[in-house]
This record gives sequence, C-alpha cells and structure tokens, in this order.
Amino acid sequence: MTRSTFTLSTTLSTTLAAIGLASSMAIASTAQADYPEQDIRLIIPYGPGGATDILFRLISQEAEKTLGESIVPVNMAGAGATLGSRNVKDADPDGYTLLGSHDTIALSKLAGTVDYSFDAFEPIALLTQTINIPTAHANHPVQSADEIADYVSENPGQVRFSMIPSSTDHFFWAQFFQETGIDMADVRLVGYPDTGEQVSALMAEEVDFAMFNLPSGGAFFEDGTFRALGIAHPERLESMPDVATLREQGIEMDHSTSRGIFAPKGTPQEVIDTIANAYEQALENEEVQSRIENEFGSVVRFLAGDDYQAFLDENEAALSAAAENIDFQN
Repeated sequence: MTRSTFTLSTTLSTTLAAIGLASSMAIASTAQADYPEQDIRLIIPYGPGGATDILFRLISQEAEKTLGESIVPVNMAGAGATLGSRNVKDADPDGYTLLGSHDTIALSKLAGTVDYSFDAFEPIALLTQTINIPTAHANHPVQSADEIADYVSENPGQVRFSMIPSSTDHFFWAQFFQETGIDMADVRLVGYPDTGEQVSALMAEEVDFAMFNLPSGGAFFEDGTFRALGIAHPERLESMPDVATLREQGIEMDHSTSRGIFAPKGTPQEVIDTIANAYEQALENEEVQSRIENEFGSVVRFLAGDDYQAFLDENEAALSAAAENIDFQN
C-alpha cells in the first residue's frame, strides 16, 4: 500500500467514525426530544396507602397528562425504604425508572444502613412538605410543646417518646431536644416498627409523646383522642388555626417530611427538565393543591434544578447535625 493510499484509507476511516459518532449523538438527541415514548415506572419505597404513596399517586396522575404517557406507581417496600431506592440507583438512566421518596434517603446513610445519599441520584424536583406535629394523648398534663422540657426536668428518666428507629421522627426528637435543652440521658426513646404501632401506643398511654402529622394523626386530633402540641412550620396550618407554631412558643425549629422525585445518576438533563415541568404543571392544579393541603396537612413547595440541590444540601447538613446526638445502636 502506498503512502497516499494509506493516508486516504486512514482519512476515510476517521471520517466514517466521525459520521457514526455524529449519527449516534443525533439518534440520542432525537430520543431525548421524543421522551417519553413509553410508560414511566415511579418506584415508591413504601407500602400502599400511606401518605407518601397517596401523595405521589395523586400528583403523578396529574403530571402524566402533560407527559402524554402513564406514570405507573410501583410500591417497593423493604429494608427500611432502601430496597426501592437501590433499585432506582442501579437502573438505566433513561428516564423510565424514577424514585418518589423523601428525607429517608439521607437518614438511611446517616444511620449506616446504606453507603449512599442524595448524591447517588439526579434530583428532579421537590413537590411537597408534610408538616410534623409533636403530640400527646388527651389525658397528658402537658398542653403545649414549650412545656415538654420542664416536664422532663421534673420527671428525669421517666418520660417516654415514641419513634421509629432511624426514621424522620427519630431525627425530629433529636433536633427538638437540642433546641429545647433536653438532655437525651433524661428521656426514654421507645422504638416501634411503624406509625400504626405508635398510634396504638399513644392511645394506650404507653408513651407520653409522639411525632405525627395530619395524614397519620388528623382524625385523632379532630376527635380529641390526641393533643397537638405545636406546628413545626413557620406558619400555622389552616386546618388547625388554634395550634401555635413551635417558633411562636420560643422553639426555633421547623420540621417536615420533604417529598421529591429522583432519577438514576446520569439521566440526561433534557429528560430531567421534561419530568420537572410535568410535575410543576400538576402542582398548579387547584384541586390537587386543595387535596394536598386539606387532606394531607402538607404544603406545595416546588423546587427544581439548582434550587432543589441547594435545599437537599441544607437538609442533609441539618440531619447530619442531629445525627451526632443519636446512638443508632440502641
């Protein structure tokens, strides 16, 4: 082969390779532009019927109208909500497998259950925040959250707080104790496997206090079985206007369960933007907003892009600070 022939052959090969690469990029770009072209699986790492499940189903049903394809909720409970998150983390980053979850992603890492946190995913959008409420049974002498510290001081080692180990309420109480100056050595944290068990325990007066919200405790607040001691939010809830916020009681603390949508790492930005837009449109529906606020004691809070990433960073930092006061072995 002469030098000119070799050069021509090499140039031709390079050109063909470049054409192939350009074609592949064009196909990928077209595929992203046409997204979605099939049903999208939304993995919910909890069983059916809870607030997380119901809220994601409600909003996704509206979001799929914008997408033009179905969003199919798939309940994948187990391993402390990490079975579902791991499934999405390891899925193809094509936009057809998503995760609907909340703070538990970071909580699981802080508790040592898994070795990944929010940074293992592409955050798409924050959708809602469910406001948490410290609660006592109706016969308890404590009438408001700002009386809890004095009650503990008067009964050291005897006051019982229910919680699900390594879950949102475990961190809630750790933060609450820190803000109110309660020594964790002076309280008894009683672990339960789920919220239903906590409800039963408080009804039976086996514990003094629990952390609930309107989805889990609303009916009991309404019939007087439980007493709401404060609202962990800057503003009072419309459905409970007579219950003061923690801040109004001098406790500088807000606390909520923040639910959002995540995708596998590497999902194209165009796909992420398409999904975020669909959920933003869904949350503008007044009927959806009304149900979120009135039925589920939650607030609509849509954040996407850099705003959502900043929120997750700040949230994880606060949880990490609370984790310093938690002994996850007990």
